[in-house]
Amino acid sequence: MAARIFIDGAAGTTGLEIHQRLSGREDVELHRLPDELRKDGDARRDALNTCDIAILCLPDDAAREAVGMIDSDSTRVIDASSAHRVADGWTYGFPEIYGRNAIRKARFVSNPGCYPTGFLALVAPLVREGLLPADWPYSVHAVSGYSGGGNALIDRFETEGDLAWRGYGYAMGHKHLAEMQIHAGLAHPPLFAPAVVDAMRGMVVEVPLSLRAMPRAATAPELRNALAAHYRNSSIISVSTGKMPQELLLQRGAAPWDGMELFVFADMETDQVRLVARLDNLGKGASGAAVQSLNLMLGREETSGLELSA
Repeated sequence: MAARIFIDGAAGTTGLEIHQRLSGREDVELHRLPDELRKDGDARRDALNTCDIAILCLPDDAAREAVGMIDSDSTRVIDASSAHRVADGWTYGFPEIYGRNAIRKARFVSNPGCYPTGFLALVAPLVREGLLPADWPYSVHAVSGYSGGGNALIDRFETEGDLAWRGYGYAMGHKHLAEMQIHAGLAHPPLFAPAVVDAMRGMVVEVPLSLRAMPRAATAPELRNALAAHYRNSSIISVSTGKMPQELLLQRGAAPWDGMELFVFADMETDQVRLVARLDNLGKGASGAAVQSLNLMLGREETSGLELSA
């Protein structure tokens, strides 16, 4: 019997891409409200309480409202907003960090943010293994495709023809910081420097390290080997262990991709290291991660419906 899936917020970028990954599958039955009922409270309440799994692709306040509408004990939830990423009673939907069984058994799953996905993939396993200190003041530099900013930012980049780069978060206090700190097990929130570039999709997240200045830090080869060991059984996350590339690129016309590549660039003479993650902000950073969690919650193959050809 097909599982009944309701995507609340299916008209947004994340919802549309989730729908694309699920359409055509015989093991799920997609339920979408017609446009005239998308904001109808009664219609949404009925859909939320009659589905097997609801995927919330909504602003934070609307996501909290949707959860409050659920009376059925059998409805499970994947929330793609940032409303519940550090909330009690919610399982963080990063199976490579928290384990696949945790997602399989969960009723409420919070989808990781796109920037935290890259940061946590790099840092969380190394801190957990004691190879990097938990009390270090880490920095995160990242660029993302403009689709991560929703329809307003998409329109801005596509209508302002000369807009090439947008830096933001200069007031500090970005909403991703708590998520990064808590799920990496850090004593302090990292210093986060995000930016948006003139590409629809794609993301590079970088954590620079000066190992010589850090107490209790492993060597660059030890960091690389530890990451490779941690993700050795993953079909989604890969660690580059061969010859390092001289450059990393984001392509304006990139196709959807649900994988992620990790790199450990190092200068052995200075002990300087750049931990780098490359991913699709709409893939493993959003829609692909939601589908991955959905697959686990339904007891399906983890990679079903994912786009993994780089």
